[in-house]
Amino acid sequence: MSSDHKTFIVTLKETCTDPAIAKFKSSLEALGGEIQHEYSLIKGFSVKLPSIHSQALQENDAVATVEEDQEVKTQ
Repeated sequence: MSSDHKTFIVTLKETCTDPAIAKFKSSLEALGGEIQHEYSLIKGFSVKLPSIHSQALQENDAVATVEEDQEVKTQ
């Protein structure tokens, strides 16, 4: 994927149903996104998405939080 893609960590609301999650992920894939990882301890996933479509993450009612994935460094 090109450099205009960013990876986001998406946390979903606890009330979000499995069919709603599947529909949301499909809509992100239709925008050129790629699900990178699905989390088991929290309801959420990471997605690599064209930067131009990042606003679509914030606008979905199922989403609790969105954070751009970053490298964490220790001293």
